[in-house]
Amino acid sequence: MAKRSTPLLAAASLLALTACSDSEIFSSWTQPAGEFLDEGGFGNPTMNNVQIHNGEKQVLIDLNSRFQREVTPVVTFDFNSARLDGNARAILRRQAHWIRQFPEIRFRVYGHTDLVGSEGYNKRLGQRRANAVVAFLARQGVSRSRLEAVVSFGETQPVVATTDRERRNRRAVTEVSGFIRTHPTLLNGKYAEVIFREYVESATEAPPRRESGLEVIAGQGQ
Repeated sequence: MAKRSTPLLAAASLLALTACSDSEIFSSWTQPAGEFLDEGGFGNPTMNNVQIHNGEKQVLIDLNSRFQREVTPVVTFDFNSARLDGNARAILRRQAHWIRQFPEIRFRVYGHTDLVGSEGYNKRLGQRRANAVVAFLARQGVSRSRLEAVVSFGETQPVVATTDRERRNRRAVTEVSGFIRTHPTLLNGKYAEVIFREYVESATEAPPRRESGLEVIAGQGQ
């Protein structure tokens, strides 16, 4: 009997696990294969891998770190509002000044809310907050084509885990997101070859030349 009880225990365990199918651990059983890797953003994992292999990802990380060091990337909002107050406008003017110095870079604005209210309403409110930031940056001379996307996370990513009103959760965050591919300052392979060739030639010692019977080293004054 002891040997027969083993399959019964296994079956019971499987039923217990099936009962927990709504848990985070087994939610992937009811999703398309690989969906948990994509996190709802089609193509993001592939783009991330390409950027890592060509070195672009590290450049973007470094630029975003510099952006966060040199300006404040976050503005906050009053409760149930997408209006930019005086402090937010001052922060965004500094953001716009920084952004204008890097015309080859794109930026993304993320809108957030606190946990008061319904999820659907907060999703829309986060979108309005991100839209308000984009509109203000555009008025400061930043091209809308460089603001790659406006994204709302609603109430899903609080800074402070509380169901009460919390200003730090009611925010919009600006981040470096990528490069403008067609910008003339970006290097393509052919242009990089030209720069490398000119660099090598400039570092090569020039042969001596003669002027009026005197040997003069090229590049030296008399």
